[in-house]
Amino acid sequence: MGRAVRVAACALNQWALDFEGNLERISRSIDIARSRGARYRLGPELEICGYGCSDHYYESDTILHSFQVLAKLLESPVTQDIICDVGMPILHRNVRYNCRVIFLNKKILLIRPKISLANAGNYRELRWFTPWNKARHVEEYFLPRIIQEVTGQETVPFGDAVLATKDTCLGAEICEELWAPNSPHIEMGLDGVEIFTNSSGSHHVLRKAHTRVDLVNSATAKNGGIYILANQKGCDGDRLYYDGCAMISMNGETVAQGSQFSLDDVEVLVATLDLEDVRSYRAEISSRNLAASKVNPYPRVKVNFALSCSDDVAVPTCMPIQWRHHTPEEEISLGPACWLWDYLRRSKQAGFLLPLSGGIDSSATACIVYSMCHQVCLAVKNGNADVLADVRQIVNDKTYVPEDPREFCKRVFTTCYMASENSSQDTCNRAKLLAEQIGSYHINLNIDAAVKAIVGIFSMVTGRTPRFSVYGGSNRENLALQNVQARIRMVLAYLFAQLTLWTRGMPGGLLVLGSANVDESLRGYLTKYDCSSADINPIGGISKADLKSFIQYCIENFQLTALRSIMSAPPTAELEPLVDGQVAQTDEADMGMTYAELSIYGKLRKIAKAGPYSMFCKLINTWKEICTPREVASKVKHFFRMYSVNRHKMTTLTPSYHAENYSPDDNRFDLRPFLYNTTWSWQFRCIDKQVSKLEKKEGISLVEDVD
Repeated sequence: MGRAVRVAACALNQWALDFEGNLERISRSIDIARSRGARYRLGPELEICGYGCSDHYYESDTILHSFQVLAKLLESPVTQDIICDVGMPILHRNVRYNCRVIFLNKKILLIRPKISLANAGNYRELRWFTPWNKARHVEEYFLPRIIQEVTGQETVPFGDAVLATKDTCLGAEICEELWAPNSPHIEMGLDGVEIFTNSSGSHHVLRKAHTRVDLVNSATAKNGGIYILANQKGCDGDRLYYDGCAMISMNGETVAQGSQFSLDDVEVLVATLDLEDVRSYRAEISSRNLAASKVNPYPRVKVNFALSCSDDVAVPTCMPIQWRHHTPEEEISLGPACWLWDYLRRSKQAGFLLPLSGGIDSSATACIVYSMCHQVCLAVKNGNADVLADVRQIVNDKTYVPEDPREFCKRVFTTCYMASENSSQDTCNRAKLLAEQIGSYHINLNIDAAVKAIVGIFSMVTGRTPRFSVYGGSNRENLALQNVQARIRMVLAYLFAQLTLWTRGMPGGLLVLGSANVDESLRGYLTKYDCSSADINPIGGISKADLKSFIQYCIENFQLTALRSIMSAPPTAELEPLVDGQVAQTDEADMGMTYAELSIYGKLRKIAKAGPYSMFCKLINTWKEICTPREVASKVKHFFRMYSVNRHKMTTLTPSYHAENYSPDDNRFDLRPFLYNTTWSWQFRCIDKQVSKLEKKEGISLVEDVD
């Protein structure tokens, strides 16, 4: 009868400008899809050149090389007898578009430009591309000679059209268009399109996956149809981790689910679906049918090809499944670990070095590296030849097979406890025990000689010797002495990263890992150019609260008992002198706010777009049971003072894994000044006036200005 269609969605670990590698992964995915009987194959957004090319999109080379790859795909035997849908940038009438190129048997059927561009948060597509604003309009696109020689075509359709095969009708969406309020699938579905496709470049954010799944399922819940989503996966060259989650949905229910986190460079999801299920689902929705009778039709490109076979009555079709979501703790364990693996193998380095302080943040970073080692061993055990080849290159051993995560960790991970006279024996013991349990190569060293040498130079030049506040020094002296310790640790981290393997008779260097969390970055509670300055930071987009939950997860799932004492200890920088041998300095006391409060401030500042006054207005209600308006005002003012004083530190923030939507990352996500008027005089005056009104209303006399 021709009713059972077999389609494939791919998740590919593409790399910006890696045309050779990208071609190999695309070809492999098409070959797998075809071998599993698929008649249509969908890949991620801009998969030919890689999504994260950024300003390289301006270069004509990027478009030239994309067409060269397209020519190779058109010529390849693996692309025969399957409709292939690939993504690349195209220049049409001197305007650059983000496009899908859909082809079959050496003929391009349609070039479909993106209509709604992603231009918020981490995305800047309007910088490089122009949206196609001509709804239901198709023009002629003159192919470059390199493609004409393969296809024999001079021009092909370019624009907002759909494909009409012998058995069904397909319409394309590209990433952001699914998230738009006027998604094309709405009108396409009313016009009889039965299969919707979406090629995405969608990145991981904690607790986001369900939103994407719900959007895909809701796209066909009201209108019926089949929805195929393909997505980029992995680190393609920057702070984002694209988390796969390829999926196929029909009539509002998921029928096939791809993995969110894996080390497989190529993942192909194939499903067989009955078109009659779509048609019967739609037939009983009278409101949909009434709207369909009035819709403006889409241009249809006729394709002499079927996605089904004529004799398919006995072909089994896929049934709905329940989507299995990861917990946030699992996401932290897997997402940054996969990102680190991509960064390590693609940077051609020999491993990582982490200054391990024995606190929660650096310990969480160590656990993520340990999780990476687990994922690598599991992938090799499951027969992943790509991962095994990468492992052997990293450890410089052509016969090595990683089987034990602890043993592999010893080869690729160095931890270093950098003690000073202000460090406690407790943190030293915690760091050492955790290193033993995860298997890292651990170094203990003392930085006092270097600190004394630096301070000695200052004293020799100026004739003055700074003192800590507990010894009668000023706040300036106290802070300067803390910063010297912190910055020396950064210098030593890079020295040991470059030469530790040399001392062990091993080739290569190590990447330095940072471990400042998102809340500390927001508050600026870090020394500029200290150990937060590193090559990359896997926890820089994760809150302290989530890291604590992740530590508990590691205790239970990796049996890392050393983490129990780390969890129970108060966070401390250990930069001020001990009192009776005990730590007297704590992070929250230094900051003048708790980590829980910091997360609230961060979400209000970035996600709720709240300035000082709006934040105060929201928090007097949120905290009305625990704080007076005057106390709320004081807290909000303190946060904004500290945030603005320290904002300059974000300009040198280590590239961090993006996991939270309130990240203060200055690179492209959170664009703000780094020189503020830190008095916030107008804004704070508005808060003061509101506090006065509230206190008068409650009968409280105003004795003094709000602090």
